[in-house]
Amino acid sequence: MKAQSSKFILMLVIAVIVLAGGASAYLLWPRPAWSEGEIATLRSLWIGTLPPLAPDASNRYGDDPAAAALGERIFFDVRFSSNGEVACATCHLPQLGYQDSKQLSEGVGISNRRSMPIAGTAYSPWFFWDGRKDSLWAQALGPLENPVEHGGDRTQYAHLIAQHYREEYETIFGPLPDLSDLPANAGPVADAEARAAWDAMSEQNRQTVTRIYTNLGKALAAYERRIMPTASRFDTYVEAVLNGDTEAMETILTADEVAGMRLFIGRANCLQCHNGPLLTDNHFHNTGVPAAAGLPEDTGRTLGAQQVLADEFNCLSPYSDAMPEDCGELRFMVAEGHELERQFKAPSLRNVAERAPYMHAGQFDTLDRVLAHYNAAPTAPAGHSEVEPLQLSETELDQLVAFLHTLSGPIQMTYDE
Repeated sequence: MKAQSSKFILMLVIAVIVLAGGASAYLLWPRPAWSEGEIATLRSLWIGTLPPLAPDASNRYGDDPAAAALGERIFFDVRFSSNGEVACATCHLPQLGYQDSKQLSEGVGISNRRSMPIAGTAYSPWFFWDGRKDSLWAQALGPLENPVEHGGDRTQYAHLIAQHYREEYETIFGPLPDLSDLPANAGPVADAEARAAWDAMSEQNRQTVTRIYTNLGKALAAYERRIMPTASRFDTYVEAVLNGDTEAMETILTADEVAGMRLFIGRANCLQCHNGPLLTDNHFHNTGVPAAAGLPEDTGRTLGAQQVLADEFNCLSPYSDAMPEDCGELRFMVAEGHELERQFKAPSLRNVAERAPYMHAGQFDTLDRVLAHYNAAPTAPAGHSEVEPLQLSETELDQLVAFLHTLSGPIQMTYDE
């Protein structure tokens, strides 16, 4: 009887050891493999699926290396401003991912919104937070005349081109006309004197100067089209998943980062706005973001849609190189309706961890606060918010933040000559 009892105890101890070992093995074993559906989703987000950039039909110079070289020089030239201190690079610093990390961007004055990142935006049909421009070259022209950004005017810029960039300009766009009789400062701008001088010019001279001005924008766009994100740790991990490289998968990301990725493509519902290899749908959403204190009311896409239709430089304008059939986004866009109220463009999440603060007026200073907002999903200040409470735990929110940090990677120039 004693022997049987001892045998039973020994067997019980062995069972406990086996069970304990099994439990340890379970805790240490990786999560089950990604499902076919999850792999398809991850592949759709992988930068390796980013297609070649299609030509911009509205800008025949968009892929001209000489135009890109000219645009790059102008991008960093502070002379293209009213005070000689502001360049495109003032708000789009290469070392900061082509944005400025400020709540509100500062040029010759302070704007009502923060700068958007440039990398990969050539794939988008709309520009600015409200989509009031429909091409990179039209977008580039907006700040040049804006009184709180560059604050300059069209004849000022035409004279600068003639004085400092004549050879490069004429090689690309053809001979410059004689500008000697044109005023130093004139344009359809807020400055009263420059506006009066513009109104006093002949229609032919206004068109001549505007053509130089649009070519300036097209050169800037040729440069900006080349600014692209590259692979991040997330992309390296997805490539390992696609190749079935389980050993690499275990070392590239941490357990929390992988858990955050599962939330990102699942319960956190991030893919509603941030999908595709650039992690944006390039469209507009009301996500209940609070209004920024002290700023005028911002209706977002409601006004932006009307502005792009009326824009002097839109795809259907005489200054566009596109045919009407090339302008489908503009021709068939939703231009009015309550659903547009306080919709703002969803920016790419690539390098998102490097560019606080967040939202169109920098309302949130950290990713933690962004996710807290989406987790709570408060009522929108106006219009209808698309988001609903996520009901994620603090641990899950931390895992999502950890995952967002895996989206950071170098930004580089592509398809160089």
